[in-house]
Amino acid sequence: MRECSTQKTTPQGFQTNEYADAQLQEIVRKMRERATVYKEKLKDPVLSSPEGSPTASPSKKKPPPPPKDEKNEEKKEEAEAKPEEDHYCDMLCCKFKKPPLKKYMTYLQLPDSIDSYTDRRYVAWLMLVTVAYNWNCWFIPLRFVFPYQTPSNTIYWVAIDIICDICYLCDLLVFQPRVQFLKGGDIISDKVEMKKFYHSSMKFRLDVISVLPFEVLYIFFGFNPAFRANRMLKHNTFFEFNDRLEAILDKAYIYRVIRTTGYLLFILHINACLYYWASDYEGLGSTRWVYDGQGNMYLRCYYWAVRTLITIGGLPEPQTLFEIVFQLLNFFLGVFVFSSLIGQMRDVIGAATAGQNYYRSCMDNTVSYMNTYSIPKLVQNRVRTWYEYTWDSQGMLDESELLEQMPTKMQLAIAIDVNFAIVNKVDLFKGCDTQMIYDMLLRLKSIVYLPGDFVCKKGEIGREMYIIKQGEVQVLGGPDGTKVLVTLRAGAVFGEISLLAAGGGNRRTANVVAHGFANLFILDKKTLNEILVHYPDSEKLLMKKAKVLLKEKGKPAPGPPVQQPRGLAGLFGQKQETPKLFKAMLGGKGKAGLAKLLQLKREQDIQENKAETEKPEQEEKKPEPEKKPEQEKKPPEPAASSAPPAQKEEPNADAKPKPPAVMHRGTTNESLIISMSPSPTAGEGEILKVEAKEKTRK
Repeated sequence: MRECSTQKTTPQGFQTNEYADAQLQEIVRKMRERATVYKEKLKDPVLSSPEGSPTASPSKKKPPPPPKDEKNEEKKEEAEAKPEEDHYCDMLCCKFKKPPLKKYMTYLQLPDSIDSYTDRRYVAWLMLVTVAYNWNCWFIPLRFVFPYQTPSNTIYWVAIDIICDICYLCDLLVFQPRVQFLKGGDIISDKVEMKKFYHSSMKFRLDVISVLPFEVLYIFFGFNPAFRANRMLKHNTFFEFNDRLEAILDKAYIYRVIRTTGYLLFILHINACLYYWASDYEGLGSTRWVYDGQGNMYLRCYYWAVRTLITIGGLPEPQTLFEIVFQLLNFFLGVFVFSSLIGQMRDVIGAATAGQNYYRSCMDNTVSYMNTYSIPKLVQNRVRTWYEYTWDSQGMLDESELLEQMPTKMQLAIAIDVNFAIVNKVDLFKGCDTQMIYDMLLRLKSIVYLPGDFVCKKGEIGREMYIIKQGEVQVLGGPDGTKVLVTLRAGAVFGEISLLAAGGGNRRTANVVAHGFANLFILDKKTLNEILVHYPDSEKLLMKKAKVLLKEKGKPAPGPPVQQPRGLAGLFGQKQETPKLFKAMLGGKGKAGLAKLLQLKREQDIQENKAETEKPEQEEKKPEPEKKPEQEKKPPEPAASSAPPAQKEEPNADAKPKPPAVMHRGTTNESLIISMSPSPTAGEGEILKVEAKEKTRK
């Protein structure tokens, strides 16, 4: 019995378990959130279900493989792991991973077909062949005319010639038969077809002629470099290398200037060789016109060639007929070659600076226009700043002009690489169709704002959405509109509510100013509607997100945190607020409102009683004919209502002023009756009626 009594004893005060209290509140919160989600689901069935997608049923496990297979797999894994562990090199105190030799061999291995437009290895090989070609073009005439090749150094010349011939043969037998080609718009990569195409081309014939071994004539005529003149026929490879190199260089005009300068130097080199050959034919030092054999023979001849081709003048007069004819031909050739090279150099430099010239022309025209109409200097300086920043940052004034020349697919590819990463971060477009986002990328407009420019102002109608591509913007607010509320950086979005507003626009709620130079993407409402016509699902999703954003925007600012009730009180919701109509009828809050209503009711009853007592006295004093005008002048008494009757009745001149109402405390024999009755007019709801009646005495 004592044990039972001890078990039934409980503490005097009620104690709660904090852990159980927290768990109960968490369960209630989750149930409320789930209920709200399901309510939204019932209102709009397009919303996705909050429940997670069911997982796939677990498939039956396959029977384990036999132990022999496990051993074989383990051996294979160990064999694959060993090469990775073995490729570490220790050098001094450092240990670094060295890529295996197989990777180098795989990279250097020639493919079955070569894309001449994109394969960098093919361009590198063409450069090697071009070096061999330039060796032959520059040194074969030099060795043939000038006495630089002697029996003592012939072996060195022959060794370099053999290396150049090996490059020619490898290009003929290995590389050129693997180059892809176009046939009817298709890229042909078949080995047999590629060989047939190369063997049937003129390039193959010139390549074969350029490698014919005329050096065997050395046996009969000695080491004469003239027998290697056929090596200069491989000019197709040289021009192909120029085209491929210009296609992959960022600043191709630099290489064009160098190449044009090389053409000029090579022509002067050939002219110097011809002058030495003419001097040797006439006899060195025989006349004043020929080379006298003193000094460096190549430099003296090259100097003469430069003065002749550029027509500087000041040269000795030719004496013989041969010298006169040679000099005339030199002058004619010099005028033609030099003028053509100068024109080509002008075109190269003009193409390199075409964009800069267009920028200068646009800026000069704009400045001239502003001066004509007397635009203020402050505005002119801002215009100049915009031109300079846009050109320095983009290299052009309008990107759309460059992209308009390309097909739509290429425009989309460039837009995806440049802008997709920024647009994909926007929460508003998450979950939308990817193709819809691609179409939107092509419609985005890029605009540069200067420091201090207003992107949008408070109160104006917003019809655009802004995405920050580069720079920062500040949202201003406060009483004077100068307080910085928030700073938005690259990738941020603002104005999306105006883009989806159902009324065609939404008022801006704050000023947005560019902080420094800012490059923004703009998407207007009209463009978005044109895109969403083809994507109804994305349109529904965007409208739902717009409703959520508008709800969040309309919520009041968060106040101080409300203390959650503890214990079982947390299971019940908060007490609902008193209806506004009932508050208006009570005229106040709590007991004060009820007391005031009772006081007004008492004053009305007192006035009615006084009117009833005064009425018979006035009837006795006054004659009967005068009753009608009094009755006509006297307004009808209104029915009892909650409003004070003093506001409805006209004041009597004989009546004394009433003392102000005083709140009396005490017990009364009256009771307050509050009732609701349906309104006689349809659509007005119910009428609240308040009456004060005396209690019946028994």
